[in-house]
Amino acid sequence: MYRNFFSHVDIPPQNVNILDGNAPDLAVECASFEARINRYGGIELFLGGVGPDGHIAFNEPGSSLSSRTRVKTLAYDTILANSRFFGNDVDRVPRHALTVGIQTIMEAREVVIVATGAHKALAVEKGLEGGVNHMWTLSALQLHPHPLIVCDRDATLELKVKTVRYFESIEQSGTDARTQGPPLAYRPRTHVPAPVGLTNTPPELTPQTTPLKVPKDLRINTELSRSMEDDELTPDSMSSRMVDSAIGGLDSALKGDLFFDSMGARVIS
Repeated sequence: MYRNFFSHVDIPPQNVNILDGNAPDLAVECASFEARINRYGGIELFLGGVGPDGHIAFNEPGSSLSSRTRVKTLAYDTILANSRFFGNDVDRVPRHALTVGIQTIMEAREVVIVATGAHKALAVEKGLEGGVNHMWTLSALQLHPHPLIVCDRDATLELKVKTVRYFESIEQSGTDARTQGPPLAYRPRTHVPAPVGLTNTPPELTPQTTPLKVPKDLRINTELSRSMEDDELTPDSMSSRMVDSAIGGLDSALKGDLFFDSMGARVIS
């Protein structure tokens, strides 16, 4: 980030906020990062990319759409994609990463995702034309009021022609979420991360505090042997409902040959 971005812009070093993957307590680091976002009033613009499997940040397929900054296990596709930063040696790529969550991204006022190349085409198609799905975390931006996906022609290869033409017409007419959607206004932060290390543990039960279990007076009725009249169960079939059929009245003819039995009749006292 320093080499590719921060060294090219006039940002004060004290304003650089990056998750520290070498922190001694990663859970505390993630909670602190969320607290800093809230303290500064939220994220104005989230700029990111998308993986071939549709993940944004390191929110791999299957990530919760309500997730926040946390430690995330990397998928094998992501490990392969990032091996170029480690001399193409897969064994040197970390298996875990710190990442902002989907909900953290969704609370940004604007979200811009850049997708280039044919290998991102399926992810763009699933994110734009598919339904909201945690297996393609890019699709969560369908619920964001001000999202923008910047892509080249190759990244649109899996999209329907109608979809591409529609978004091209939006670009040509100069209308986008800023003019068609809700106004881009400040939204107060409502989420405050819980303090790390504090858990609501239930009180330990002791013989003095354990409530007494009062046994219920349960009785089983074993008097199941009772007489059953023939009229209590009436056999019915389709033939009994056919008046003008050759087999009409078959039920009445067989009634004497049918014997109905119940479990109660088999109980010997």
